[in-house]
Amino acid sequence: MEKNKIAKPTRQEAVNRLLEQLLTMERKELLKLWRDLFDRVPSPALRRETLIPILAYRIQEKAFGGLKESTVRKLRELADKKVVGEMPVEKRLRPKIGTRYVREHAGELHEVTVLESGYEYEGTIYRSLSEIAGTITGTKWSGPAFFGLKRRARSVAA
Repeated sequence: MEKNKIAKPTRQEAVNRLLEQLLTMERKELLKLWRDLFDRVPSPALRRETLIPILAYRIQEKAFGGLKESTVRKLRELADKKVVGEMPVEKRLRPKIGTRYVREHAGELHEVTVLESGYEYEGTIYRSLSEIAGTITGTKWSGPAFFGLKRRARSVAA
């Protein structure tokens, strides 16, 4: 009579099991796993919601390999272009000089004009829309959000 053989789980099954366990692990266990996988302590600022996907990626990377060398090379090229002087995304999306933003706040109409190197509001030049939003509201605001530009940017991209 043959002895009952216990099937050894495949690499994929073992990885899947570990990925499922991540969701139920305590923070202390996640930190230990991080140390095991990265050979260093994670930043204390990392929240559990951030630790889990990073650990999940690392588990799969260790089991199946990381990015292809061609992908790593392409990412490095893109990173180098940004450092060497490619125009940042924020500046590329900047509106044409002379564009005017109008926003009503607290019953008053506020107009901002885009300049070559900043924004004009009530005769004063500001470096950012956020500075203007702060001046208008007296609190810290995202300028693009205050003037309704974030919603438009998202809908254009979609």
